[in-house]
Amino acid sequence: MTTYTPINMNERLAQITAMWSPEVVGEIHGFEFKLIKLNGDFVWHEHEGADKVFIVLEGEMFIEFTDGQVKISQGEMFIVPGTGGHKPFTEKECHVMLVEPKRQV
Repeated sequence: MTTYTPINMNERLAQITAMWSPEVVGEIHGFEFKLIKLNGDFVWHEHEGADKVFIVLEGEMFIEFTDGQVKISQGEMFIVPGTGGHKPFTEKECHVMLVEPKRQV
């Protein structure tokens, strides 16, 4: 008999100690699901043509663009287009699930 086990995101998040260091927790059809803890500022960057989904599990985060910014609160998601620069940041610790294409190495 096959055993089916769900991924407990709270347990996995509790194991993450470094900020801005995503952990892959699942993969489907070439997309990775990553859990990440955020706090403070990240750097300006682009996703080289690949869209990325931010799903806020706890707290709130912001993403600054050259022409404005978006606030994403717990229970909300936002799709960052793969074109154009942006800079994620938080005012307090925030827990997020990222969904993005798997990088080809």
